[in-house]
Amino acid sequence: MVWFIVCAFLGLLILSTPISIVVLATTVGAVSLYLHIPMTALVQQLFRGLDNFLLLSIPFFILAGNIMAEGRIAHYLVESMNACVGRFRGGLALAGILTCMFFAAISGSSPATVIAVGSIMIPALMRSGYDEKFSIGLITSAGTLGILIPPSIPMVLYSLVGNTSVSDMFMAGVVPGIVRVIIFGAYAVFMARRFNWGATSSHTFGETVRILGRASWGLAMPVIVLGGIYSGIFTPTEAAGVSVVYALMVETFIYRSLTWEKFRVILVKSAMLSSALLFIIACAMPFIWLLTREQLPVQAAEFMSAHISNKYVFLFLVNVFLLLIGCVMDIVTSILVLTPIFLPMLAHFGIDPVAWGIMMIVNVEIGFLTFPFGLNLFVAMGITGKHLTTIARAVLPFLVLLFLCLLMVTYIPSMSTWLPSALK
Repeated sequence: MVWFIVCAFLGLLILSTPISIVVLATTVGAVSLYLHIPMTALVQQLFRGLDNFLLLSIPFFILAGNIMAEGRIAHYLVESMNACVGRFRGGLALAGILTCMFFAAISGSSPATVIAVGSIMIPALMRSGYDEKFSIGLITSAGTLGILIPPSIPMVLYSLVGNTSVSDMFMAGVVPGIVRVIIFGAYAVFMARRFNWGATSSHTFGETVRILGRASWGLAMPVIVLGGIYSGIFTPTEAAGVSVVYALMVETFIYRSLTWEKFRVILVKSAMLSSALLFIIACAMPFIWLLTREQLPVQAAEFMSAHISNKYVFLFLVNVFLLLIGCVMDIVTSILVLTPIFLPMLAHFGIDPVAWGIMMIVNVEIGFLTFPFGLNLFVAMGITGKHLTTIARAVLPFLVLLFLCLLMVTYIPSMSTWLPSALK
């Protein structure tokens, strides 16, 4: 049966079958041919896959991200970051990175971050004299912070499948996210000064205060969401609902940028994306149930422990595997399918599940920038009008920086575990 699952899964992927159909068809085939279990069991698993209160946060975070992408929050965030750091050479590039970080902390979505920030920052960088290739690569790559900086939809999915705390996962992503912002920022400032890119901008103290005051409503949102979670005022799922209400109030009554027509479009886009994600989750749950029932993750763990005794060799090989998987599988499927396989191995090698979750998310995060499932590449292509190969070449230097961040997260697990432990 193992060979049937592997061959059916890979065969359907090669035929460009939608991933939800791949996992469901593989499960149905294995159950029909080898287990002879009534199909009603699969229907029950489909239902149980969506019968989880935690999943309510996904459509809420998607809706909040789309509201802010269509509104003025992203524009004011760019203005505020530029006012703070745009006065020195390379400051506008650093402002773009910081804006991506703050917008990621608001929306939790990588594509939404690239769309909202990239449509503003990429033209602004090029007008200020930055190289076009560098500008596109910087914002496209910095947009991947959307799944590392909390709140993050992939972290919610990992917590669901890996049975870990969503709050711990959110906090575990903060330090690696900040470290990555520092690395990206240092590289951006170095390149800007080396090639004399970008004219500096200056604001008086009064102008800076006014700009920050106007952007404060957007800047306050991560504090409200994460502060509410850790103060016990509301759960992560309720925090997602709060983010929607807050975004609606700010965009409608304060910035007054949201019209009924815009809101209708936002609702349609959010409903379509949420439906697609939840359908994939529902189809993946019977597959996870099949793997668990047949103890395939346990067998894989026993095989790995019998052939690999060194923890660091294990981590290196898993990283290589996940990087390859990220090139051919989207992030949602990677987390849903691979997490149950690797979880039994963590205890054997003494690996913290939260640190592992961050390592896995950073791995599949790189998949946003690689063929053929590099979603951020397609988003950047849409907002710039450039060919896909041009976008791919632009992000190559930043992929090297992402690999450096991956090594740090993998072999310095305290980067991920320190903050959740300190807050308990």
